[in-house]
Amino acid sequence: MSEENHKFETRAIRGQMERTPYQEHSTPMFLTSSFVFENAELMADTFAGTADGIIYSRYSNPNTDELIRKVCAMEGAEDGFATASGMAAVFAGMAAFLRAGDHVLASRALFGSTHQILGNLFSRWGITHTYADPADIGQWEQHIRPNTRMMVLETPSNPGLALADLEAAGRLAEQYGLILNVDNCFATPYLQQPAQYGAGLIVHSGTKWMDGQGRVLGGLIVGRAELIEEVRFFCRHTGPALSPFNAWLLSKSLETLALRMERHCANALQMAGFLEQHPAVARVSYPFLPTHPQYELARRQMKLGGGIVAFELKGGAEAGKRFLDALKVCSLTSNLGDSRTIATHPASTTHSKLTDVERLTAGITPGLVRLSLGLEHIDDILQDVDQALRA
Repeated sequence: MSEENHKFETRAIRGQMERTPYQEHSTPMFLTSSFVFENAELMADTFAGTADGIIYSRYSNPNTDELIRKVCAMEGAEDGFATASGMAAVFAGMAAFLRAGDHVLASRALFGSTHQILGNLFSRWGITHTYADPADIGQWEQHIRPNTRMMVLETPSNPGLALADLEAAGRLAEQYGLILNVDNCFATPYLQQPAQYGAGLIVHSGTKWMDGQGRVLGGLIVGRAELIEEVRFFCRHTGPALSPFNAWLLSKSLETLALRMERHCANALQMAGFLEQHPAVARVSYPFLPTHPQYELARRQMKLGGGIVAFELKGGAEAGKRFLDALKVCSLTSNLGDSRTIATHPASTTHSKLTDVERLTAGITPGLVRLSLGLEHIDDILQDVDQALRA
């Protein structure tokens, strides 16, 4: 069986770089900033791009190359570039293409820092944007302008878990010749592959589920080869490269991604069902709950519902604070996708720099809590959440 026909789990484990003459079983780390050449002619040819070779770890490195190949195989993408953080990937995936006068059509349900890039950074350079409802891609067409260059969305969104119809978004992007840029961090390539629906660029924060243990920062941009060439040029000369050590860790972590996501999703589904019945909870959002307004869409384009549960407490922000303070097992941190269950209050942390109106427009209410379900035994997490809710 050829590598192209291998299943997801096999590609993640066996998609390692070619062995060195030492015939190591596990990929070694290449902790070097540069690489040597046999002669001046080969060095010149490599810099000119007429000979294969690795020049400098800001450009590429055996460890980052292996990581990129694995993620491309998982996503069904042609090429990619690894960055120092997820936000570096988000920024480079837009900045590599946008020029003064361009317009971006974006989902209003985006991560807080993505909002800051669109609203406060790109505006300095004459790049405008319009927000649209991710749950109603059918209405996006009315916001497309002659200077619209790119569509940007997250699905599921952070933190409210709104879904965007990837098939409809892909058709719209193709019809108008736009770049469809999808943040696939919450789903991971194990749960959905936006490239199947026409996404030209897919970005990830490798810091989250890909690492899965809260150890390192990292980002990935994968997609169509001609688009990644633009990304590579931009990143090569602006320098947001992933370190070889972090690339090595992330590549090893991908070997267990499928196994971990199965457990994260199972725990999240059970937690969502529990919260839905709890008297202190006003509303629960989880894509694989039948009560989620986009449940059918979730079942159509996702393998499982993901590891995040968002819920609204009846007592608003004050109830949210009491809940967080009462937790004994779950961690309070702004990260997610960890082996440890994490609770976050988005309105006062990850999305605190947005205005009240912007937060409400994005579905972030004062009492919203985001739970990133870890790998602990579900009974222990349920018990901790229950006692905190009663508090």
